[in-house]
Amino acid sequence: MDLKRICIVGTGLIGGSLALAFKRHKIGEQIVGVDRPEICDQLKRAEIVDQAVALDNIQEVIPTSDLIILATPIQQILNLLPEIARFTKSDCLVTDVGSTKKEIVSKAGELFQNGAFFLGGHPMAGSAYKGFMAADPFLFENCYYILTPGCTVPDRILSAFSMIIEKIGAKVLLLDAELHDRIAASISHLPQILAVTLVNLAAKLDQENPYYLKMAAGGFRDMTRIASSPFTIWEDICNSNQNNILELVDGFIAELEAVKKYLQHRPVDKDQLAAYFETAARTRLSIPHDTKGFFIPLFDLRVVVHDEPGVIAKISTACYQEGINIRDIEVLKVRLWEGGTIRLAFESEKDRQSAKRILENLGFECRNN
Repeated sequence: MDLKRICIVGTGLIGGSLALAFKRHKIGEQIVGVDRPEICDQLKRAEIVDQAVALDNIQEVIPTSDLIILATPIQQILNLLPEIARFTKSDCLVTDVGSTKKEIVSKAGELFQNGAFFLGGHPMAGSAYKGFMAADPFLFENCYYILTPGCTVPDRILSAFSMIIEKIGAKVLLLDAELHDRIAASISHLPQILAVTLVNLAAKLDQENPYYLKMAAGGFRDMTRIASSPFTIWEDICNSNQNNILELVDGFIAELEAVKKYLQHRPVDKDQLAAYFETAARTRLSIPHDTKGFFIPLFDLRVVVHDEPGVIAKISTACYQEGINIRDIEVLKVRLWEGGTIRLAFESEKDRQSAKRILENLGFECRNN
């Protein structure tokens, strides 16, 4: 792909991170950011893009862009598609980053008939922060970037864009748009609904007795962490993937009804309930515990450390000297002045075992999980 001008519409966390990643890897001669006027002034000062254009003036840059990335909320992507399709030049590639795909890809397939191409996309990356000030050129490292090509996307275009995605550190996974949405509904959208429901149920009970939420810790906190996600994100997801979410809600209700029958016996139906628990435990253990995003396996190593200056530097230096790359690091537990546990993640089992051997030789206590 001859990328003289890349246009990114929506320069929040994902759009801004793509701009920085492209600049870091020298992808495209000019990167244009399209956003609200008040954002445009800040974008230029932060040097996230080469040129900033107000959304109302999008027609100025669309006809001369070689790659257009729609990084706005889902409904805005759908609203922008007709105008983008009208003004894009032949052989231009238009893609998006929406977290649901079927509705977007279907609408784009009807609109792009002038020699331009549309390729659905969904980077499985995110952050606790939002906005272009949280943009990070390394956001896509080791994350899957889902592509949902329609039948009109030539192999040369798909291959070229896949190479760009891999260059910024992500791994490409090709999925049918409908399958993507069913999977997302199952492992992302339904869990969100369940987390919100659990918290709201506890909140109602807490009105009767405040000890409900005071005692909400451990498993409850783990299960409901995502309940704090803002509805502004989830409104478009619920609308665009409504049928899949409703189908899974019905499926979950059916599962609850089955469990309810096991619990209604006095004593409970031990055999049925035990088998149900064992199936869940076996299935849960079969899921790679060190995945990131959609299906990305990393190899975890937990290291017990003392609370002292330079301990993380000591670990990272030891791995660096042996050519071992730490892909992710997380402080899991810590007790002030004593120590705690940190999680290191590696790309391969070989790297994990090598790091384990090196760190144990330095006196650290290590375990694989």
